[in-house]
Amino acid sequence: MGNYRLYCLDGVGKVMSAEWIEAEDDEAAIAAAREKIDGHRYELWSNSRLVMRLDAQH
Repeated sequence: MGNYRLYCLDGVGKVMSAEWIEAEDDEAAIAAAREKIDGHRYELWSNSRLVMRLDAQH
């Protein structure tokens, strides 16, 4: 089980909020992150590695 951090970004790219996601791998973490998209931009990180950027269209 891996720990991922999902950051919600504002209009200028600053972090508004963050939450932990536990997932088996990157694919599972991305799927969990996509369920949380609510019209903002997001970044999904695994430690210091950017896994994916997500926005309202994904």
